[in-house]
Amino acid sequence: ALSIATNIFIKKVNLIIRSILLLSSINETPIDADMKLSISSAALLFASGLNGGAAFVPVSLGSASKSSLSMVASVPKSSSAPASPTQKEWSPSSWKNAVAKQMPVYENEEELEEAIQTLNGVAPLVFAGEVRSLHEKLARVSQGQGFVLMGGDCAESFKEFHVNHVRDNFRVIMQMALVMTFGSAMPVVKIGRMAGQFAKPRSEPNEVIDGVSLPSYRGDNVNQEEFTPEARRNNPFLMVKAYHQSAQTLNILRAFSTGGFADISRLHAWNLDFVENTEEGSRYRRLAAKVDESLRFMKAIGVDTSKPEFTSVDFYTAHECLLLPYEQALTRQDSTTGKWYDCSSHMLWVGERTRDLDGAHLEFTRGIGNPLGVKISDKCTPEELIRIIETMNPQNIPGKLSIIVRMGAEKLRKNLPGLIRAVQREGKAVVWISDPVHGNTRKTENGFKTRDFNKILDELTAFFDVHNEMGSHAGGVHVEMTGENVTECTGGVSAVTEEVLTDRYNTACDPRLNGSQALELAFLIAERMRLKSGLPPL
Repeated sequence: ALSIATNIFIKKVNLIIRSILLLSSINETPIDADMKLSISSAALLFASGLNGGAAFVPVSLGSASKSSLSMVASVPKSSSAPASPTQKEWSPSSWKNAVAKQMPVYENEEELEEAIQTLNGVAPLVFAGEVRSLHEKLARVSQGQGFVLMGGDCAESFKEFHVNHVRDNFRVIMQMALVMTFGSAMPVVKIGRMAGQFAKPRSEPNEVIDGVSLPSYRGDNVNQEEFTPEARRNNPFLMVKAYHQSAQTLNILRAFSTGGFADISRLHAWNLDFVENTEEGSRYRRLAAKVDESLRFMKAIGVDTSKPEFTSVDFYTAHECLLLPYEQALTRQDSTTGKWYDCSSHMLWVGERTRDLDGAHLEFTRGIGNPLGVKISDKCTPEELIRIIETMNPQNIPGKLSIIVRMGAEKLRKNLPGLIRAVQREGKAVVWISDPVHGNTRKTENGFKTRDFNKILDELTAFFDVHNEMGSHAGGVHVEMTGENVTECTGGVSAVTEEVLTDRYNTACDPRLNGSQALELAFLIAERMRLKSGLPPL
């Protein structure tokens, strides 16, 4: 009996130590589900293997993190890399030879040229080494060794910008990542829809109100939301203003990522605040209790959670590649490798409305070294998806391309298997990410756009189910959310109903999950991934 009890205790200790390694969010090598660790081995890993990765200067593989990088100050005219036999020569401006959808028309070419020249001379917002570090992490995810969490506002705005707003969004993403790391038993790559997510595609070029027709509002880096001729004029200098706000946002994120704000104990305490609002014995409380148990065990064996390994994180940014003059102006050539990088963000994605095979957006993105994403709906056929992949990632480099699926639960169950089957048949390396919000937008009777929490959860469940059936890896989730207590999406623990949508409906574009709804979603994802990872159920 003593031997049995001892074995049970050892297994529990091994499970807790595994949780310790995962909760650090720094260990870049996934731990095998059957790996057994002694306390001495865990101590060795903590002492020598878990190097703290400062945000925006992340620890990369081998000696690559030690290389010095410099970026050219202006954009040369053409690429130094030779074109492949099957592709045209690429340059940062070659997109101009293709059809560019969803692009604003500027009435004053001189103003546009002046704004572009200004952006040509500004400092990069991100650097090639940082972009490569994200690429390395995404490559692991594409091999089933990680999970991606992308989150942030539908669209950033000038008037909503404040350090507290950036802080709250960052905090909720970090809280979600902590829960999902524990649940998935694998590293979570944290990416914010921040520092550049201004422009939005529109269904119509013009908006008509009371018989008056004006250009549609396309985001604060294009024009303004107020329905007046002056505000709706496409103003190229707003791109410059967006650049400067993005620089401020990145500085704030750098400070929070490295200044102790992301401390594990602090994040868990915030999660407990959420848990207190749930029913006694709920799944949220059970998972939070296990995280709490791991943290207490860490302190009991002398692990100092105040060290950088537990207080700083790698955090990256991403936005939709939509406003091509802005993206071209911030594209730089890395002087150490000769590769081109769009230095407006670590990662960029192409939307459903601009992913035409012969379009300008795919032409631009195919030549940059950044990790890329492409959003697809049920309209995308398997054959079209393969052609998109071969255009955006012709060398089939793992981690280069993420497929962001937005369909709604029913259409996803019908269409996603065929897409996965085509990717598997052709041997393409991609990261599969679910966007469960865009396919579930509806209008209420009083005209407000909203999204139902249960519908979002249904699509996520379908996403995991299909990947389980196909033997592929459900690699991430992409959500529009905010750390603020808004009332824009219905349902969830926060019990938002259609009747209270008007209370705090603050979005300038599409409805967002509030902080409680986003965190609830993270708990539910963690529970699902926990089962997939072979960990005991809660």
